[in-house]
Parts: sequence; structure tokens; C-alpha cells
Amino acid sequence: MTRGMNVFWTGCWTALHEATKNRSRLFVLLLAVPMLAVAGPSVGAAALAAQDTASGVDPRVGLAPGWHDAGVASSNIELVASLPKGVGFVNPDSAFASGYTNSDIAFTANYAIQGNYRGFQIYDIEDPTNPTLRVSVICPGGQGDPSVYGNLLFISVQDQAARIDCGTQGVADSISAERLRGIRIFDISDIRNPIQVAVVQTCRGSHTHTVVEDPRDDENVYIYVQGTSSRVRAPEELEGCSSLGAEDPNTSFFRIEVIRVPLDRPQDARVVSEPRIFTNEQTGDIAGLWGGGDHGPGTQETSSTNRCHDITAYPAIGLAAGACSGNGILLDISDPVNPYRIDEVTDPGFAYWHSATFSNDGSKVIFTDEWGGGGQPRCQASDPPTWGADAIFEIVGRKLLFAGYYKLSAPQTAEENCVAHNGSIIPVPGRDIKVQAWYQGGLSAFDFTDPANPVEIAYFDRGPISDQEMVSGGYWSTYWYNGFIYGAEMSRGFDVFRLLPSEHLSQNEIDAAAQVRMTVFNAQAQPKIVWEPTLAVARSYLDQLMRSNAIRADRAVSITSALERLERQGSELERAEVLAQLMETAFDLESDSRVSFAGERPTDRSRLRSLAATLRGLAGSMR
Repeated sequence: MTRGMNVFWTGCWTALHEATKNRSRLFVLLLAVPMLAVAGPSVGAAALAAQDTASGVDPRVGLAPGWHDAGVASSNIELVASLPKGVGFVNPDSAFASGYTNSDIAFTANYAIQGNYRGFQIYDIEDPTNPTLRVSVICPGGQGDPSVYGNLLFISVQDQAARIDCGTQGVADSISAERLRGIRIFDISDIRNPIQVAVVQTCRGSHTHTVVEDPRDDENVYIYVQGTSSRVRAPEELEGCSSLGAEDPNTSFFRIEVIRVPLDRPQDARVVSEPRIFTNEQTGDIAGLWGGGDHGPGTQETSSTNRCHDITAYPAIGLAAGACSGNGILLDISDPVNPYRIDEVTDPGFAYWHSATFSNDGSKVIFTDEWGGGGQPRCQASDPPTWGADAIFEIVGRKLLFAGYYKLSAPQTAEENCVAHNGSIIPVPGRDIKVQAWYQGGLSAFDFTDPANPVEIAYFDRGPISDQEMVSGGYWSTYWYNGFIYGAEMSRGFDVFRLLPSEHLSQNEIDAAAQVRMTVFNAQAQPKIVWEPTLAVARSYLDQLMRSNAIRADRAVSITSALERLERQGSELERAEVLAQLMETAFDLESDSRVSFAGERPTDRSRLRSLAATLRGLAGSMR
């Protein structure tokens, strides 16, 4: 800045220290070390952030094994509740038997709906520190991923043995009218008594699905079905199904299904389109993307692109990101019935493109690689740090541009299944932060605001379920919802976490994120977050600017003073003075944002402008 930022920091340090020294919620380390970053764009996980400074060994290394008594390591996060799986969702003969695995979570109001291969369970989370299991529904069908829209609950079904009537006896015949592979629809108007009101059959079933809203259509909601099974139903069981390859223009591969669900008559839900989103635009070949195989010597063996595993829809920006086995793709979903591909990418280190998460502003997308299918130990010290990791892309001109990788930094054992899996954005204003599950690698929260240098800011990990053999477990997914992080532990149950302030994340930032309230959250339907102008939001931006040494100290002193006076709710005269101070400082911040300075980061100017807008919003609320 023209008057010399470093001079201002030094000259005004005493004044700002006096203004803030007794306020624990304000970030007062003006000369704080910048957030840790690893040099080079290839691997952003900051191993040093997680290490025991005395021994130099990551506390996650060497944890004691156990089921509900495993050793635990955590940093900057607190486990506030942990519930075991309910009756009917644990095999009575073997705690580790397959077929009883917890899968994904959906949220509606004060409830969390936990999917499971045996059905689903509904937890009351009105008090997140004391969740209560309210409902258990036995209804086998595969991994059973849930999503919610209004009073409707959607469940994915792909297992060959799944029945329309939710029976546990399976389906014996190869051709059967009793089989269900597709989507179940429940009415949860009375959430303690879910009622199945419809099923929609598809040729490959539904491994996962995506709820998509059309802003122009308030009478319907749409479901994108991702069937990943190589086993296609016989046409005698479901008309139109074909197990042939791309030589058959009617093949059940190389497509997704779009279901339209009338909100007032969900029983009329049906498939309305089958978009061929992998088509080569030049040749018309429906198998137009990655054909499978490696990318050359020393590269990964990547699955062929004939299906999507996950599609994350972001209707507010008209885009979706598809993690489609051999490719990451970007879709235009402005017409939800007819999505079309606008870009695609490959990665020589990816085995299986699995899931996707946008930044809130839609300028970045994270794709995960489920190397080993989720059942293998892919986080050992000997494993490549760019395999089984996240790949972060920037979206520029509706094109995907590679920016960096992130992988869990703590090595896991050969008895722990571990690879990148499901997570969500933590809505801290001014930053891009994600919390993510890594199966038995635990959970990791990381900042990817600088996509070339993502930094871990919190973690939680348990020891292996067994140190004698591979027993599948760990976190299937971890999601932020209304101030807390919820974890679907595949083997152990249902966990709830709260973030703790640290050098990486201030209490103000945690408070600002907690002020974002959602009425629904689905894993593959990303909402647009808008922060109201509050004291916590203003202080969050201030903390970030101070942390990166990007605001003049006299400005910081003025803002801190004004926010304290505003919080006191003083006399009319004082309020008028505060209003004038806020408006004047906002104008100054806008001016500062137009001036370059040494060492500035790409986000500094936008944070100055965001802080200015928040101060104006606070001033407006005083009028």
C-alpha cells in the first residue's frame, strides 16, 4: 500500500494489542505465521501441521486397534457424541460381517438420515451433542444412499437381491417382478413413520443419485441416477435394458437416467430422459471418453468411462460436476432433463473418479479418486501421494484447469482401508474449506483457498479395527450441517464433532460458519451459501486479513473498536458515531482493495471488499 503496510503494522501494534488483548474471540496475533503450505503444487497436505513437535511423529501413527475402544488422535476438533449402530444394523453373529455397513447421510430440519446396506436410521439432532436414534427401517438394497426433498426421501437401490416390498429374503429367480433396482421414494411427512409411496426401476440400479432442482419448475424435482453395476437387467424383467456395449445405440451403459418426480403425486415418478453425456461430439461415438487402461509408464490404471459414480449438482450456478470412473466432467444443467457435457479431464494418477465438491463461489471443484474401491489400504507410507487423493481444478471460462492435489498426510497401516471419500464445504466466509472422510484414515478438514497449496487444519482418527487382518470400516462420509460435523462410521456408528479454534481457524470464523442455517442438505446437491452481515462475519474477514498481514493496522484498530461499540448497543449518539465510523472505514477498505502491495495474495483484495460490504450491511441494519 502507498503508506507502507509493514510500517503501519509495526507502528500501530501497541494500539491494536490494547484494543483486543482481553477479547478471546478476536484473532490478535498480528504477526502470526502464515498458514502452513508445502512447496510445489503436487501435494498440498501439510504434514508438519499434524506432527507432534516433540517427537516429529504424526499422532495418528501407531494408534491402538479396537472396535469401540480404539486409540484416538485429533487436532483442532472435538468429538462431542458417538452412537453405535442400532438393533438390526449390526450382524448378531459377527460385528464385522458385510451387508451391515453404514453409508451416506442426508439431513432435513433437525434430523439426520443415515443410510445403510440394511436400510436406514433416522437420528434426532436437535441437540447435536446428544443425538437420539428415533427410527430404524429395515429395507435392504445395496448401499442405500439417501437424499431428501420436502417431505420425500429417496433411497438408492442396486443390489440384485433387493425387493420392492423391503423384504429380507432376497429374490431367488433370475427374472422377477419382485426385484427392485432403482430408486425408492418414501413419504416422511411423519418422519417417525416413513411410508414407501413409489419405486422407479432402472436397468443398472442406483448406486448413488443426485437431487436436482429446476428454479423454473416448482411442481417437480429431478433425480439423476448413477448406476455403476456391470450387471444389466434382462429386457424380460425391465423393457429396454441392454447389456451390449457401445455398438448397441440402446445400450444401458454410457448414460445416466433422469427421473422426474411430481411433488404432489410422487407415485407418478418416472424416467424422462437417458442423457448420453460421454458422447464424442466430433464422431458421435457414445463411448467418447476415457477407454480404460494406463496413461503410460509409471501411471495409474484408470477405469473406462461408461458410468458416473457421483454427480454433484449446483443449480444456483447451472453446473454439475460428474466423477465418472475414467473422467471428471463438467455438465451444464440449466435444463435438468437434458444435461450436457461442457468439459472433461483425465488424470494419470487417478484409478476411479469417485465424487466431486464445488467451492461455494463455483470457481473450483475437487474430484476424489477411490483407488482400490474403498476396501484397500491406499494411505500407506509407500503409496504415491497423488494416487487415491483429491485433485483440485479451477473453473475458468467453463473449463477445468488443474491446480493441485491434496491427500491425507498421516500414513495408515496395511490393515486400514483408506482413500479419499465423501465430504462437504465448511461455510467459513472468505475461505474454501472442506471436511472429508478417508475411511479408516479418519476425517481431515483442509483449506483449499489456494488450490495449489491446500493445508490441513483439523483431523480426527481412530486406530484400525483390527491389527491382524483387514476389517473394513472408518468414515464413509463427513458433512458440515448447522454448526457441527457429522460422520457416518461404517462399522462403529454415528459421530458428531465440533471444530475448535486454532492458529488455522479463529473462533470468529467458526461462529460465522455456525450462523449459516440449512433446512436440508444432500450429499450431491450443493447449496449456494450467502452470509448475512453479522459481527461474526465481519470479524472473520478481519481475522483473515490480519492473519495474512493484508490490512493496515490503523484500519484494523478502527474496525475492532467500531464492532465492539456496535456490540455494546450504546446510546443513540454512540450508535450514530459507530454508523459513521463503519461507513467511513468501508469506503477506506474499498480504496485499499484497489492498491497493490508486496506479498499480497489473490484473496486479499476480495476479502477487503467483502469486509467493506459487511460493514455497510451492519451499518444498514442500524438505520
